Amino acid sequence: MKFANLGKSGLRVSSVCLGTMTFGQQNSEAEAHEQLDYAFTQGVNFIDTAEMYPVPPRAETTGATERIIGTWLKHQVRDRIVLATKAAGTGRIDWIRDGMLTFDRKNLRAAVDSSLDRLQTDYIDLYQLHWPDRNVPTFGQYQFEPEKERAFVSFVETLQALDELMKEGKIRHIGLSNETPWGVMQFLQTAQAHGLPRIVSIQNAYSLLNRTWDMGLAEVSYRENIPLLAYSPLAFGFLSGKYLVDPAALGRATLFAGFAQRYAKVNMSPAVAAYVDLACHHNMTPVQLALSFVASRWFVGSTIIGATTMAQLKENITACAKPLAEEVLQEIEALHLRYPNPAP
Repeated sequence: MKFANLGKSGLRVSSVCLGTMTFGQQNSEAEAHEQLDYAFTQGVNFIDTAEMYPVPPRAETTGATERIIGTWLKHQVRDRIVLATKAAGTGRIDWIRDGMLTFDRKNLRAAVDSSLDRLQTDYIDLYQLHWPDRNVPTFGQYQFEPEKERAFVSFVETLQALDELMKEGKIRHIGLSNETPWGVMQFLQTAQAHGLPRIVSIQNAYSLLNRTWDMGLAEVSYRENIPLLAYSPLAFGFLSGKYLVDPAALGRATLFAGFAQRYAKVNMSPAVAAYVDLACHHNMTPVQLALSFVASRWFVGSTIIGATTMAQLKENITACAKPLAEEVLQEIEALHLRYPNPAP
C-alpha cells in the first residue's frame, strides 16, 4: 500500500480509501466490521463516510453508517486511522436536522456534534461539505441552470463556522465534495483574504466514464496542491461489465430504482463495452482496468472503493495497485475521445 500526504494537510493517507455508504443497508454491522478489519490489515488507513449514509438516504437508516463505524472505531488505536465524514447540504432530506441543511454556524455545529457522537470519537480528521449549498449541477446533472438560483450561505460564514470547530479540536482539516472550479477558488480566495482554514481535498466522481475533472479542476488541483479523492471509480458497478452480461444483475443500479441517473445516458453501454473489450484484450478484468486507471492519475490523492462482498473488496484493493502499461493508457485515451464523458 502506498501512502502520501493529503495536499498541504500533513494527513498521511493510503492510496486506497474505504468507502462505506453500503454499511447499514446492503451490509450488516458484522459485514461492515469484517470489511474494516480486512482493509486495515491491507494497509488502508483512510475511511470515508457521511452523516446521510447509507445510500440511498432514508429516514429509517440515516446515520447508521457512522454508528457502525463508531462501534468498530472505539476498539482501534485512533491515531492510526484517518477518518473522513461529510455534512449534508441543502436538499430534500427533511429528516436530517429538520431539513435545515445550510452551511451556517448552527447547522455545521449540530452536524459535527452528531457525527462525533455516532462515530464515538473526539475528532474528525477530514470534514467535508457533501455538496454545495448553492445552485450547482450535481449527481448526474451536467448543465448549470440559472433559473434555479437560490440564496446560499456566504463562503466566509461557512469557513468561520468550520474555523471555530477546528479551534475546538473537533475537526482537523476541511474538504469539499461535488464541487466546481468556481466554488473551489471561492473557498481558497476567501480563506486567504480572511485568514481562515484552507481546504485540503476535493471529493468528486471520477472514472473512465466521467472525467469532467480533467477539464477544469485538474489545473486547480495542480496549482493549489489540492488532490482529488475519487469516488465511484467503477461508475456504480457499470465498469465491472456485469450489466452488459445481465441488465438485471444484482447491484445498486437494479436494487434502487432511479438512483443511477448519472449512468442512464445514451453512450453508456457502448463505452462500457469498449472498456471491457480493452481489458480482456490485455488479459485484465474490467475492474482492474477501471481502478488501475483512476489510481494512477497524478492528481488522485486516494481512490475511494466500496464493496458489498469480501470478494469484491479484495479484488478492488488489489486492482488499485496494478500499474497500466503505456500502450493501455494510449488506448484508453483513444476510447475517451470516442466516448467523452458518457456519465458526467
